[in-house]
Amino acid sequence: MDTLKATFFEVVRSILPLTLIIVILQFTLVQLPTEVFMQFCAGAIIAFVGIYLFLLGVQVGMTPVGEMIGSALSKTKKISLMLIFGFLLGFVVTMAEPGVQVLSNQVDLVSGGAVSALTLVLFVSLGVGISVAVALTRMIFNLSLIKVLSVGYLIIFGLALLTPPSFVPISLDAGGATTGAMTVPFILALGVGSAAVLRGKATSGDGFGLIALASIGPVISVLLLGVMFG
Repeated sequence: MDTLKATFFEVVRSILPLTLIIVILQFTLVQLPTEVFMQFCAGAIIAFVGIYLFLLGVQVGMTPVGEMIGSALSKTKKISLMLIFGFLLGFVVTMAEPGVQVLSNQVDLVSGGAVSALTLVLFVSLGVGISVAVALTRMIFNLSLIKVLSVGYLIIFGLALLTPPSFVPISLDAGGATTGAMTVPFILALGVGSAAVLRGKATSGDGFGLIALASIGPVISVLLLGVMFG
């Protein structure tokens, strides 16, 4: 019951401000055609219901499963198994991320099909999958998060000099698109579940470090895609 209420108010805080601004503008300055305004109202209601059900499903199903998977993989004590399944989970969950789908379709449209939506989704998903594997490696061997992040950003800066300029903003957008409602809860739960076994307690710092590294991967992968196209 608490999850239902918390998710409801979270969606209200996300949808209501924008809806109120549009309504105020409609009756003051903009005055959209009645048909368009009614379509907006209907869309806002549908978006509210859809986002509510989506977030509820993520919190009720995806997050507990992510923690259990992370815990179960860590208990096997097989590093290769953890890294393989970490990569696969990062890859698959990114494929299902709505933000990545929207970004890939926009890039496909703007580029006139030169960079197809499928190609971009695959590269972004590969980047996240590899980053999750790297993040799990950092947790297993207790490596410094700052040092790993520094290496990642040095790679980004180097690739940015080699790739066509148009791919730089796309890569940064890709990094942001992966921090969505599907990817973050699942990967964060995976990190917390793994940390609970590896450290003997749920270490939120390790979980957040995993998200930070997972956001670097798609930036690097899209920059590499730009180098290939360039």
